[in-house]
Amino acid sequence: MANITGTIPEINYEKKPVPQEQLQREVDYVRAQRILSFMLQNGLISLSEFNKITSLNRKSFSPALAQIMPEIR
Repeated sequence: MANITGTIPEINYEKKPVPQEQLQREVDYVRAQRILSFMLQNGLISLSEFNKITSLNRKSFSPALAQIMPEIR
């Protein structure tokens, strides 16, 4: 059985400023994905095309959280 003590472990992390370039890539990625979602919802592209373009967007814009985003199938 696990021993639950009620204490929360301390998490140490270092704050790092995000470069303006990275912020712009994040904004561009979100904007591109919104347009892509609109196109999918309105039947302008197929789900397969949406997934392929999303994969390309992740490579092009390199969003910070791309490593933990679900895989496109």
